Amino acid sequence: MRLSLVDGSIVALYLLATLAAGLLVRRYVSKVEDFLVAGRQMDVHLGIASLAATEFGIVTCVYAAQNGFRYGFAGATPGILMALAMLVVGYTGFGIRPLREAGVMTLPELFEHRFGPRVRWASGVVIVLGGLLNMGVFLRTGGEFLVEVAGLGAADPGSFFSTHRLEIVMTVLLAIVVLYTALGGMLSVLVTDFVQFVVMSGGLLAVSLLLLAQVGWGALVDAVEVHRGAAGFDPLAHPEMGWPYVLFNACLNLATVLTWQTAIQRVMSARDARTGQQVYVRSAFFFVARFLVPGLWGIAALAALGPEADSLRAMPQWLGAFLPVGLLGLLLAAMLAADMSTDSSYMLSWASVIYNDLLGPWRRGWSERKGLLWNRALVAAIGAFLLFYGLWYPLKGDLWTYLGVTGTIYLASMSTLLLACCYWPRANDWGAAAAIVLGAAIPVAWLVVEQLPATGEWARAHVGPYWSGLAAYAGSALGMVFGSLVKPAPGSVR
Repeated sequence: MRLSLVDGSIVALYLLATLAAGLLVRRYVSKVEDFLVAGRQMDVHLGIASLAATEFGIVTCVYAAQNGFRYGFAGATPGILMALAMLVVGYTGFGIRPLREAGVMTLPELFEHRFGPRVRWASGVVIVLGGLLNMGVFLRTGGEFLVEVAGLGAADPGSFFSTHRLEIVMTVLLAIVVLYTALGGMLSVLVTDFVQFVVMSGGLLAVSLLLLAQVGWGALVDAVEVHRGAAGFDPLAHPEMGWPYVLFNACLNLATVLTWQTAIQRVMSARDARTGQQVYVRSAFFFVARFLVPGLWGIAALAALGPEADSLRAMPQWLGAFLPVGLLGLLLAAMLAADMSTDSSYMLSWASVIYNDLLGPWRRGWSERKGLLWNRALVAAIGAFLLFYGLWYPLKGDLWTYLGVTGTIYLASMSTLLLACCYWPRANDWGAAAAIVLGAAIPVAWLVVEQLPATGEWARAHVGPYWSGLAAYAGSALGMVFGSLVKPAPGSVR
């Protein structure tokens, strides 16, 4: 299916509106604090829209749809666990209240107050590496979704655009995002996120209503029953899921709510701790919807294409044939909104850690103007990295295992450090260092063992990604406890 003039016009108007909105607020950015945390003036409603838009990217849509295709309604389990984590943390302020009240702009900055500058720098390295490596995969995943649904280049397979359509489309899109993010910082991100939230919500709702009207809820339920059986409704009954899957996702989602930089940057941008907590509570349901809605699209693809189809490509293939003119353009605008809001927020998040924590020892005495210049340069550099690493030089091997390993390396250790920093007086720098090392070593060791020909089959059959992930969280916590207890108290005699 080729993109019609109507659909193309909808997408073009959306891109122009987003760019204009992002550039208009740049005159309000005069300090680094304005650039990184919007002057800490974010209210509840803007925070909800921004967080929801940021945490729903095309990669999320594709993964959630794949879950629906492979696991049926049980595939929404991570979304339910994420919503529960958001509610608990939002209502209680667990972890995020002391983080916001500390007045810091990044997690490593908080860690320095308790564990010293070396831990701050090491934490920054872990966050930046984990974040950039994960985000490098998003760009190609999003681009493949867009060109698949729109059918770009399909009518002229021998042309230069057809051959390089993915690179061209995503380069243009990334250039727009880098431009308004580098100039306006968090203020541009918040404003464009609000626009993108409206467009994204409208597109998701319109496609889902058409799906229910033309396919029907009964047909979706029947498809899951026929192709997946009872396991399509109960994650504990599924042979590829079970208790290890549920427990690992519970740990993963709690750690994400507490320490994922793009999420907690909204907390740190809020007017106060209570505002940040309300953002979490009121956006919790969205995190169910972000798995359930694309999951229904994946189930519809299962019903239409059958279980033999490629689980990652089935949903975009089905959408490209299912949607009429006009609605296809709205969906593409919605997915562009999702991808642009995710990319802009992630670039700003990793730039803030590089500037605030990794460059900290060298930027003493810098003026606000010089600080803004460096932050804008960092956003542009991250954009260049994403383009060449994630698009022109795509990753080889198992994409989802790679994502899981890099995410666990970051989240296991950072969540341990945050909780120890806030709630355990005995925690110290030895424990923090041990937590960082073990939180990284365990999942990396599993990945190496899983890929070696001599041990790969044993690792997949007897360990698996979920048990290795749980071991990373447990190992990081034990490292914090053991390291903190073995370090002599100040003034003690050995």
